[in-house]
Amino acid sequence: MFLELEFKDNLKIIDTHCHIDSDVFKEDLDALLKHSFNNGIEKIIIPGAHIKDLPYAAELSKKYDRVYFAAGIHPYEIDNFDENILRQYLKQEKCIAVGECGLDYFRFQSDDLKEIEYQKNLQKHFFKIQLELAKEFKKPVIIHSREANNDTYEILHQYSKELVGGVLHCFNASEHLLRLSNEGFYFGIGGILTFKNAKKLVEILPRIPKDKLLIETDAPYLTPEPYRGKRNEPLLTQLVANKMSEILNLSREELLEICLDNSKKLFFQGAL
Repeated sequence: MFLELEFKDNLKIIDTHCHIDSDVFKEDLDALLKHSFNNGIEKIIIPGAHIKDLPYAAELSKKYDRVYFAAGIHPYEIDNFDENILRQYLKQEKCIAVGECGLDYFRFQSDDLKEIEYQKNLQKHFFKIQLELAKEFKKPVIIHSREANNDTYEILHQYSKELVGGVLHCFNASEHLLRLSNEGFYFGIGGILTFKNAKKLVEILPRIPKDKLLIETDAPYLTPEPYRGKRNEPLLTQLVANKMSEILNLSREELLEICLDNSKKLFFQGAL
């Protein structure tokens, strides 16, 4: 059952990365969304991660006015890559972005250096295909990057002038990637910011241009404190916002107005 927290200050948040198409939400999704929308959640964006998940994400976007989705393939799911299917979903009105796509070098199934290099090149190949789709469809891109800062930067730097923008989802506090703030990229901040071991992110957060900050959950994952270990959900963006406002020495109202405006600029072209 969802957490029945209440935030009645009428300040709005767009959860820019939320997997409400996950099976863990199926039993109480209607009630959870109703409660979220009644407590400040303005919109929710479902990222694409696997081809098989796209039909349900698209279905949810049609069922709920405030739910949108992205079409893309996570780097761990590229074995299931199908460009034709992605194109079908990218044509839909409520598909507002490409991704999540990118590079993830955190784990490989082999210790063989040649095989690892082959897998990295394969990830880069499919990442670039999705960036080409973002160019073609003129949609922002949702970036997944883990243990791959240098390659992620080089590829995005190469494409940045041809893209309409993008977000580094679950920003990993890389100073290398921070340079992309000058190239049209935003930075998704989520529950990790509240973790005790998030010192690097806490330190670098004030260095992110305020007009490039976004709020996300990555629900059902990365639940913020004090609920770490429980299922994450859209309403817990409120706790991320509280921590961000504290670190940046901004009022909650000012912080949320900035992030809402940024979300509109990137995903909704200035109008909701």
